[in-house]
Amino acid sequence: MVTSEIYNPEQWNNFFILIGTGSATLAGLVFVAMTINLKGVAKDATHRYRAINMLSGFTSVFVIGSLALMGGQTYHSLGIEWLTVSLFAAAINTNGYVQAFRLRGSLYALSLFRIVGGSLCYLGQIIGSLLLYLGSKAGIYISAIALIVNFYFLVSGSWLLIVGTLHGSE
Repeated sequence: MVTSEIYNPEQWNNFFILIGTGSATLAGLVFVAMTINLKGVAKDATHRYRAINMLSGFTSVFVIGSLALMGGQTYHSLGIEWLTVSLFAAAINTNGYVQAFRLRGSLYALSLFRIVGGSLCYLGQIIGSLLLYLGSKAGIYISAIALIVNFYFLVSGSWLLIVGTLHGSE
């Protein structure tokens, strides 16, 4: 069967369980950390939009994992679901950086490495999901690797959010 050669759900279940539970846990921790210093997050555009980016990034990973674990998924359905979620998350991420620059937030906290790196991760997920939808076995691996690398940007961005709000409250 062609479908199982491109995407075999049984081989990917543990991966999607891992990323789904990990991202939900981390989103919860970021949310709690933000509420502890809500004034620091709310008063600076960079911190506000970084918070939105981190929460939407972790949420997108959770949604991708959840959709993939639903029964009856084919490579076509998973490809289109992953594409949709990744496009939405990439749009939120890009808007966050644009708004932080436009509103002149803590520009010291914005780096070209983070902007380009995180954007490339979303682009990798978009390209991989398109390839998956089109029937390329490489597509799911490209998307999965991009998603894993994006965890670096999400976790480190969460840390920068917490440290940045402390920096601004001194």
